[in-house]
Amino acid sequence: MRTTETTATISPAGALTSAVQNRHPQIEVRPASTDTAAYRYDYATAPRPDAVPDGRPGPAVAFPTSADEVQTLVRLAAEFGVTVVARGAGTGLAGGASAADDQLVISTERLNRIVEVSPLDEVAVVEPGVINGDLNAHLREFGLFYAPDPASFEISSIGGNIATNAGGLRCAKYGVTRESVLALDVVLADGSLISVGHRSIKGVTGLDLTSLFVGSEGVLGIVVRATLRLRPLPVARRTLTAFFDSTASGAEGLGAITLSPVRPAIIEFFDRVSLEGIDGHSGTRLRERGESLILIELDGYGIDEQAADLEDALTRVGARVAVESDEDSAALWELRRYGRGLPASRRFIGEDIAVPKSALPAVYRSFAALEARFGVEISAVSHAGDGNLHPLITQEIKPGDDPAVVPESLAEAATELVRVALALGGTVSGEHGIGTLKREWAALELSQRSIEAQRAIKAAVDPQHLFNPGKAI
Repeated sequence: MRTTETTATISPAGALTSAVQNRHPQIEVRPASTDTAAYRYDYATAPRPDAVPDGRPGPAVAFPTSADEVQTLVRLAAEFGVTVVARGAGTGLAGGASAADDQLVISTERLNRIVEVSPLDEVAVVEPGVINGDLNAHLREFGLFYAPDPASFEISSIGGNIATNAGGLRCAKYGVTRESVLALDVVLADGSLISVGHRSIKGVTGLDLTSLFVGSEGVLGIVVRATLRLRPLPVARRTLTAFFDSTASGAEGLGAITLSPVRPAIIEFFDRVSLEGIDGHSGTRLRERGESLILIELDGYGIDEQAADLEDALTRVGARVAVESDEDSAALWELRRYGRGLPASRRFIGEDIAVPKSALPAVYRSFAALEARFGVEISAVSHAGDGNLHPLITQEIKPGDDPAVVPESLAEAATELVRVALALGGTVSGEHGIGTLKREWAALELSQRSIEAQRAIKAAVDPQHLFNPGKAI
């Protein structure tokens, strides 16, 4: 009788954990507990550093080391009725990898082999736990590189980049992750393993399921292997800065790059408030050089000609252009990735909107009216080469305020900025994904019929809604 009572109190996730330990002891699995609390969050949903721990347990977490083990875990999860959250490095910015204590997190961090590099085919075959930066370090000896470079490239995994269709700085020339993924091996909700796509550069047999899985945020399947397209390392790289006397003139000046014959690898735009934020956080003096900055990287052959043509085009629209030294270039790109910081004395919401490139000046012009209407401050750093802005909306924390509570005015300002992007022909997410944080905003963009079609696809490949429920769609 005592055994029956004990068994009756075991949760489905607990029973699943015991089953993995008993039937497949080679797979490490950690039961739901406070020791796994970090797996409840991704970077976007993690508590503030000064938050008091709430003591809630995290989910059960499994660490497979092969595709076979992922299949085993998925089948067991279905058997016990436990939903699954696939997780890479946890660097996501939309809540896509957050998990509850009644779920199973399948971590891909130990699926981290670079299986093959083929210089003649210009492809690499990798497992999802490979870190983006580690892959490029490995590829240098072959004279190749993997183009997608999210700001978190040093810590984010290829699997996570695929799940969110990550972008990054080099999108201006090389595109987002989707443009560099040729084929995938994916574990479906019934535990089957399918291969989609082609190793060849061209291939149009069947529907394009590879593009369907890229950016699906783990709701359709778990990627266990990827065939990635590589590029030759550029023979040269050069960094240019173009400072302007105002944010408005800098945003308008971006059009000169598009109308020039030069196609930079990276085009980043900083408004006045962003430059002040970098200076305050990093101790630099960028703001003394101008009120806005276009930071540019050129690569490839004819680097002198590219630089001269671009300098001429930008000077004609009022920029003060400089070719930076190698040392200063490295420092500037480091500042772009990590220099802005987050204000400790202010609440903030970070966004990831995108608009047609020609609409970037209009987005920046909209900030003043939103600031006056909602009592906030808005700045934005942009991947200006593809129209992707990362606005930072902040509001002062007054004495007696709870820093953890987002005031209605701050949330309303963020939503209104999303509406501005949509009115200009843009989107609510350029590269971070929808996850849990942007589902309400996605509903502003997608028609009901479009949402129904996406849910029908989800139901077709995952009828039990086993994978990452409540995310993305």
